[in-house]
Amino acid sequence: MRIRLIAVGQKMPGWVTEGYSEYARRLPADFSLELREIPLGKRTRGADIARMQRKEGDQMLAAIDSRDKVIAMEVNGKNWSTEKLADQLGGWHDLGENVSLLVGGPEGMLPEVSARADLRWSLSSLTLPHPLVRVLIAEQLYRAWSILNNHPYHR
Repeated sequence: MRIRLIAVGQKMPGWVTEGYSEYARRLPADFSLELREIPLGKRTRGADIARMQRKEGDQMLAAIDSRDKVIAMEVNGKNWSTEKLADQLGGWHDLGENVSLLVGGPEGMLPEVSARADLRWSLSSLTLPHPLVRVLIAEQLYRAWSILNNHPYHR
C-alpha cells in the first residue's frame, strides 16, 4: 500500500523535514509514505486569496489518484484513537487500498476538495500549525503500523 500525504506548502523548516523523514523512512515498503507538496501562493496585502486557494485546491485534486481512499485532514473530522487508526490502516492494507491524506493551506480546504474525501480525520480540535501536522501524521502512521506488527515502539 502507498500512503500519499498531499499538503499545501513547501520549504518547511529543517525540524519538520527531519521529523517527517524520520518516521516515513521507518515504515516498510508495503506501508510506504510519500509527500506531495502543493506550492503555497504568496500571501501579500492585496493578494487574491480566493484565487490562490482555488489553484491550490485544483492542484490537490489533480494529485489524488482516482483509485485512492481519500482522507481530508479537517478540524471537524472524526477523532481517532491511535488504535482506531491502526484498525483503519490494517483494513486499507488488507484490501490493497492506497490512501491520499489531504492537508489544506492556511485558509483551509476548498469545499470541492473536502467533498472528494471518503473520510474526514481530525488530529485535534486545537488549531495546529500545518508543518507540525506533517510530523504528527507520519508519527501516528508509524505508531499505528507498530501496533499492527507488535513492534515495541507503541509500548
